[in-house]
Amino acid sequence: MNSVNFQITAIVFLPLFASLVAGLGGRAIGPFAAKLVTTAALGASCILSWPMFLGFLEGGQAQVFPVLDWIRSGDLDVAWALRVDALTAVMLVVITSVSALVHLYSWGYMDEDPDQPRFFAYLSLFTFAMLMLVTADNIVQMFFGWEGVGLASYLLIGFWFKKPSANAAAIKAFVVNRVGDLGFMLGIFGTYLVFHTVSIPEILRLAPGMAGSTIGFLGFRLDTMTLLCLLLFVGAMGKSAQLGLHTWLPDAMEGPTPVSALIHAATMVTAGVFMVCRLSPMFETSPVALGVVTTVGAATCFFAATVGLVQTDIKRVIAYSTCSQLGYMFFAAGVGAYGAAMFHLFTHAFFKALLFLGAGSVIHAMHHEQDMRFYGGLRKQIPITFWAMMAGTLAITGVGIPGIGGLTAMGFAGFHSKDAIIESAWASGEFGASAVGMVVALLTSFYSWRLMFLTFYGEPRWAASEHVQHALHAAAHHGLAHDDEAGHGHGEEHHDPHGDPTGGYHPHESPWTMLLPLALLSVGAVAAGFAFHGIFIEPGAGEAFWKGSIAFREQLMHAAHEVPLGVKLSATIAMLLGLFGGWYGYIRNPAWPASVAAAASGLYDFLLHKWYFDELYDLLFVKPAFAIGRLFWQRGDEQTIDRFGPNGAAALVVSGSQMAGRLQSGYIYTYAFVMLIGLTAVVTWAIAS
Repeated sequence: MNSVNFQITAIVFLPLFASLVAGLGGRAIGPFAAKLVTTAALGASCILSWPMFLGFLEGGQAQVFPVLDWIRSGDLDVAWALRVDALTAVMLVVITSVSALVHLYSWGYMDEDPDQPRFFAYLSLFTFAMLMLVTADNIVQMFFGWEGVGLASYLLIGFWFKKPSANAAAIKAFVVNRVGDLGFMLGIFGTYLVFHTVSIPEILRLAPGMAGSTIGFLGFRLDTMTLLCLLLFVGAMGKSAQLGLHTWLPDAMEGPTPVSALIHAATMVTAGVFMVCRLSPMFETSPVALGVVTTVGAATCFFAATVGLVQTDIKRVIAYSTCSQLGYMFFAAGVGAYGAAMFHLFTHAFFKALLFLGAGSVIHAMHHEQDMRFYGGLRKQIPITFWAMMAGTLAITGVGIPGIGGLTAMGFAGFHSKDAIIESAWASGEFGASAVGMVVALLTSFYSWRLMFLTFYGEPRWAASEHVQHALHAAAHHGLAHDDEAGHGHGEEHHDPHGDPTGGYHPHESPWTMLLPLALLSVGAVAAGFAFHGIFIEPGAGEAFWKGSIAFREQLMHAAHEVPLGVKLSATIAMLLGLFGGWYGYIRNPAWPASVAAAASGLYDFLLHKWYFDELYDLLFVKPAFAIGRLFWQRGDEQTIDRFGPNGAAALVVSGSQMAGRLQSGYIYTYAFVMLIGLTAVVTWAIAS
């Protein structure tokens, strides 16, 4: 086994080993050992992943390492192998870096949870499944990882299974993803039917030759590559929460905050983007499929950003932001800018994981209060969390200086990747998608700064929070002081809520196990865009880095650098307008948002109800499904099958037994009388015959 083979094997299988140790032996080894094993394993995978990524920056070549023979049936030969190329290397550093930091962060966040071994086992299991997905050399192996992350997501969303809302959210995520996975499976079946192989390199080699051919589907003759790409994209829509199959993602916030950062910000939800980029030579053969990807991505981008404007739950704001940013990635892929899509995936992993974990630190400080209306003035109470969230906000809103007039573009991570997408869309002729990107940049800036201003600025509004009041009462009950640093007395002496806007509660900064991941992710949010934009999207360097692992359109990247000045400045102008709107509405004139909501109450309710997608699906799918279920249950099972089946047979036996019981009187004359009747009947029959 050469060094690279050992390296990739260790990266992939260390999380599986750690998951088994923590999951099966958690009770025996205890929470501390379970946390130590899983975190150390992920740390080792992360340390091994970065040299592999940096090796591709220096000209590394793609390699495939066989693991075992898996499935052989007729012409179907599925070997389990680990593929390492530039695209894989990018995903490896994203997955292992975020996962390792989430494991460390969870030491502090989950410290009081009694089921820590189970939680850390689930985290590591998810990471293994995600690594299997991105290292897959064939589409069946990719599907194995695809379903593995779905299972782990279900387990982690519903981790607090005694909480009804968490159970409901886990089931919703699982069911909605099954809809997408049906499309993905049909795409896999169709791909094998057309190409007679499941090997990804072989499929991509043969794909151009199938352009223009047709295939029968549901009684119609359809373009082969368009049909296959659209079916595969349905799977991507489910996993990456695109419009129509997005409804599970906001509800998934019922899981612990580290889960939100790992799965629903940086890793699992990007699986669909990864799949489209991995199979980009297939999508390149179908302009129709690319048009659908562009349209769905742009629509999702706009939809989620509008809903994020009115959310009050800090995690839901970031969840809809994730949905919106995924839309950016998809419409980038749809216009052919696969390098820009992967670049935004890369930078987004850092700043979105930072925002989620920062939100978790805020929630931790506020005794699990998630409503931003009960925050305010926290920047002085939790300054490290504040500056980390500030770095994430500067990154997602795209703060930077555009490269015009010969100047080098400088800015935070999102500035480089988001601008590249908008410029690429314009250069490709998709002016509508580019315009949507500009509008969404403004909306993103507004709701991101709204979050910052509501949380960290203004007067403290903690006294109105039920969670904070519960904490105060609990402290008073145990005789704990809230002002120990000031040398004040006991819990019953806490401040009068009417005189102190904080209600006597003073948030404290999170432990170092939570703050260290925030600091490291802040570095990525600040520097990842500037440091790596060249290799992802620059015409010469990008082609040399990707080496065919994605369909890199070098001419499009050249054209993106030549777009009009107004396009180059659009995202920056949008960011400034959003910043001004957030400042005016939540610092300068706090009464303004309420007056706007009252004046446009219909629009406000429309956004608050998330465009009524949940209500529509409830009307079209949920209620009819329950009605059909009740029909089969009450009319079918109870009134038909049970009535004439087991219940009917049992009733017949009971009535027969009762009749027979009446004949068993125990008196001799009764039996003699019955015998006489029987004898009479026999004689009568004999005479008659």
